[in-house]
Amino acid sequence: MRPENAKSMALILAAAAMSLGTGMQCAPTASPDIISFTADPESVEPGESSTLTWDVFGATSLSISPDIGPVTGTSTTVSPSGTTTYTLTAVGAGGTATATATVTVSAPPSDSLFYVSPGGDDTNPGTETQPWRTIQKAADSLVAGQTVYIMAGTYAERVMPQNSGTADNFITFAAQPGAAVTIDGSSVTLPDDLAGLFEIAFNDYIRVTGLRIVNAGPNTDNAAILVRHGSHITIDDNATDHTASSGIGVWDSDNVIIDGNTVDHAGEAGGQECISVAVTDTFEVRNNTVRDGSKEGICLKDGSSNGKVYGNVVEGTYGVGVYVDAWDKHTFNIEISQNTVYDVAGEGIVAASEMGGLLENVSIFNNVVFHNEFVGIHIIPNGLVPDSPMDNIQVVNNTVVNNGWDDFGGAIAVDNTAATDIVLRNNICSQNLSFQIVVGAGTPAVTIDHNLIDGYQGFEGNETRGTDYVEGDPMFTDAATADFHLQSGSPAIDSGSSTDAPSSDFDDQSRPVDGDDDGTATWDIGAYETP
Repeated sequence: MRPENAKSMALILAAAAMSLGTGMQCAPTASPDIISFTADPESVEPGESSTLTWDVFGATSLSISPDIGPVTGTSTTVSPSGTTTYTLTAVGAGGTATATATVTVSAPPSDSLFYVSPGGDDTNPGTETQPWRTIQKAADSLVAGQTVYIMAGTYAERVMPQNSGTADNFITFAAQPGAAVTIDGSSVTLPDDLAGLFEIAFNDYIRVTGLRIVNAGPNTDNAAILVRHGSHITIDDNATDHTASSGIGVWDSDNVIIDGNTVDHAGEAGGQECISVAVTDTFEVRNNTVRDGSKEGICLKDGSSNGKVYGNVVEGTYGVGVYVDAWDKHTFNIEISQNTVYDVAGEGIVAASEMGGLLENVSIFNNVVFHNEFVGIHIIPNGLVPDSPMDNIQVVNNTVVNNGWDDFGGAIAVDNTAATDIVLRNNICSQNLSFQIVVGAGTPAVTIDHNLIDGYQGFEGNETRGTDYVEGDPMFTDAATADFHLQSGSPAIDSGSSTDAPSSDFDDQSRPVDGDDDGTATWDIGAYETP
């Protein structure tokens, strides 16, 4: 090498070394980026809900405080008792980012707001300083557009509203913001028929929110909250415990919302289900927690129609977690989605017709069903009529894992010789005790395709993998802690079908996503889509 070239090379190497030593290093991993975090609406009245929505990039986990904790997806619904500033915390490999959104809770106008207190008197005017004594006094007095704030304490009474609201002016029964209110039926004897400790009968446009209602009984059909022949009724953010029959029951009604309630220890006298919806049109049962009931968890039945059941958690009940039963009436247009059903002493989700009514247009999708005693998802007459008519039952994109406790159990079973247009598609069926998918002898042709099968055993000659199936370990993130998201490389990623598939997943993430980075977005199998 010529001397001048050697000198030039030395200068180049020295400059490079200096550059490396003074900042030309690998860039550090960036913190998550919270693109937006909003509340809609930003202002609500007590008992009303707001939706928190976020757009976050680069986070491995998200949580919201106060009172919410870890979240997935892109939105959640809140119903704060008072003005609340929510903080979204995003954690990623490069650090943490936060953002806030405030929901303002405004009181109704003073001329439409009344108060009840255990220390009040029903001869008072019902003001904050001179409250009524009983909730029933409010139930007798309130008219459209009026609200009663129930102050903290325990009330031993039955409540039956006497008037209806209107479309623009509900009658609202609400716990005073921040107050713990209990209606205790221990000393109240309800009629020996279908009756509720808080009962809305032949009334419309009523909301009940923020109450704890316990010890409704003692008779078989006594419920904590009962709606009969009502229209436009909202039951939200209440808690029920130790009821003879349903924690929440709805009969012969329409336009009913059951949202964000906790129902514990219902059905203790062998009456109706923990949450029962019968002969009711246009309803939503959403975001409720049902635990440790002596009967089925959530039941849609007996001629109910046009209903959505989503975002609920059913744990440790007896019989069935989520049950749709036509009984002897045409029951139709029911969606069951994004529910978590586990540890049920019975079956997870069942579509049935116990007395021969036509069950039609039922969609079961994006549910997580695990560790139940018998079958995860079952389509069966389940009653006195052996061949009950069913048509267009779709079981799509569910994750069904580890069902069967002792001698028998499986993922998905169809056993009805009168069932037509049954579809089982895009489901993960993993490590269920006796079988993954079974179709009973004599059942008409069932469409079974694009499922992931993990643990095929050939059960009694009726087990099937279907067509276009994937077989093997689904590679859950952590099955031991019930995290059934998919790890990178899972055979379920981008292996599903688009036919009749949902447009979002359990976490409300849009489908499909190109999860295997091959340049084509395809539906994943199971309840979760891998981003």
